[in-house]
Amino acid sequence: MTRLLVHVEGETEESFVNMILAPHLSELGYLSVSARLIGNARQRERRGGIRPWEAVRKEIFGHLRNDPGAAATTMIDYYGLPGGGPGAWPGRGCAGASSVTEKAAAVEEALCRDIAGRMGAGFDLSRFMCRCTSSKRCSSAITSDSVRE
Repeated sequence: MTRLLVHVEGETEESFVNMILAPHLSELGYLSVSARLIGNARQRERRGGIRPWEAVRKEIFGHLRNDPGAAATTMIDYYGLPGGGPGAWPGRGCAGASSVTEKAAAVEEALCRDIAGRMGAGFDLSRFMCRCTSSKRCSSAITSDSVRE
C-alpha cells in the first residue's frame, strides 16, 4: 500500500498514532504510519496547541511534494482551531453554530479544497486523507472551485 504521515498538534496525538493507529493500519496494509508534530512542536516551550493554518499547510505541502509515495492526514482538536484572523483554519469560521459533526465536516471539506487546489490540477486527492476524499459532493466542489496558488 503506501506510507501515511499523520500531522498532529501535540504529544498526546503523537502517542495515539504511534501506539494505537500505526499497528492497526499496518495490519490493513500500510507500509508505515508515522506521526509528524506540526510546527516543530518539540522545539517550542509549550509543545501542544494548534498552529496557524499557513504553517501547517506548508508542512503538509512539503511532505506531499517531497514524498510522492506517501499520503497525509491530520489529527487535530477542532475545539481550539482559530476561525478568524491570520491563523484561521479553512472552514472554521463558517462552522461556528453548527453541530460538532457538521463543524468537523465543514473544516475537513475546506481543508481538502485548500490542499487540492493549491497542490495543482494533477494532484491525486486520495493522497490527502479526510472524510471529504470519498465524497462525490466534495470531489466535485474541489475540482470546480479550488484556489490555485
